[in-house]
Amino acid sequence: MPSQDGRFPKRVEVMLDAAHAACAAQGARLTALRRQVLGLVLESAQPIGAYALLDRLKESRTGAAPPTVYRALEFLLEHGFVHKVERLNAFIGCHSATSGHEHHDHDHAHTVQFLICGKCGRVQELEDESVRSALATAASRAGFAPGRMTVEVEGVCRDCARP
Repeated sequence: MPSQDGRFPKRVEVMLDAAHAACAAQGARLTALRRQVLGLVLESAQPIGAYALLDRLKESRTGAAPPTVYRALEFLLEHGFVHKVERLNAFIGCHSATSGHEHHDHDHAHTVQFLICGKCGRVQELEDESVRSALATAASRAGFAPGRMTVEVEGVCRDCARP
């Protein structure tokens, strides 16, 4: 949770600074509101829904409304800083986009796989090139040209699978 001065934990601040630099390099602006929404997503231990984000945002921005959050999320999705986990209708930070390293292109078309634990709700992001390759090959055989590829796998995480 952000401190009284609006700052996030150091690990989140580092990711926010990387996102700010990436936006500047792309000619985009990571406004204070977008930065705050991204920070809330990044600090969340689990994927977080838009209305949960709105509730958190209202703690410091009393006039925040659903369109406020949805516009910020749209920007963050477009620039690759968050992913939407469709199965959960929730958002998770893209750590490759906020790591400070050069990554995929502006439209965030990298292939991502999510492992979703049905017991604890934890989501792990993977970027396995062999999965992307297998999907692209299968799509090509079917005469299909894939664009963005997101795979969501439901199951049980290592911690929850322990007896």
